[in-house]
Amino acid sequence: MDFYAETRGPYRLWARATGPSDAPALLLIMGANANALTWPPALIEALEEKFRVIVYDHRDTGRSTWAFDEHPYGIADLAEDAVAVLDAAGVDRAHVAGMSMGGVLVQLLAADHPDRLLSATAFCTAAVSGDGPPMLDPDPRLLELWEHLADERDREAELDWRVEHWRLLNGDKLPFDAAWFRAIEEACIDHAGTPRNAAAHARADQSGLARDLSRVTVPFLVIDAPEDPVNPPPNAAHLAAQVPGSELVTVPGMGHALPPAVVPDLARILRSR
Repeated sequence: MDFYAETRGPYRLWARATGPSDAPALLLIMGANANALTWPPALIEALEEKFRVIVYDHRDTGRSTWAFDEHPYGIADLAEDAVAVLDAAGVDRAHVAGMSMGGVLVQLLAADHPDRLLSATAFCTAAVSGDGPPMLDPDPRLLELWEHLADERDREAELDWRVEHWRLLNGDKLPFDAAWFRAIEEACIDHAGTPRNAAAHARADQSGLARDLSRVTVPFLVIDAPEDPVNPPPNAAHLAAQVPGSELVTVPGMGHALPPAVVPDLARILRSR
């Protein structure tokens, strides 16, 4: 079922719910500048065996409203968008899982809206707590590529750029299937109706994100991606240490991407919630 969630201001968010309507809800929150179709179909299918799976397009991605230049916002506002999606889906409480920026939003939800969460899972991300070491620097090759994130490109050039981006994000341990990632990005572009990348989340205000994670009471799981070139070790362990009673598990070889090789382990871990 496709639906829209209304937010404060001009933003309208596209969302989709699949799986048994009477099953516990699992809200998946994707990373920056990525729409809902970035989640691998095989992962969604595996999770539908247990959950009512809900995915959605962030502001300025996919079929949601694109209006950052006229109505800028902060990353913290995107956590409130997740609550709006739950409201629109008629879900009082849900399991939530987020990747990269989505993992940051999961932390904000666990801190600010514990009454809406059954559990929280974060991966490929860094702690929003100010306690401890800062996030390690991303791979310099990624920093160079990110300088061209918002460049104007036609569809084929944009696909080439995105595939190269995933190649670097994938890390060096697991096989990289360029054709598989290209198909994912073709679906994302078709879904959005444009190859444009507004890069809005890279420009959004990042203030107001710090939280005292020691007060989080929601069951909290951190998935360690040991080959992550954006948030490399010890980021996952550091995040887990901030949340009392949290669990830390590792997906061997995982980088900052969701290639077919990690889907079985990731699905198994998320189904354990």
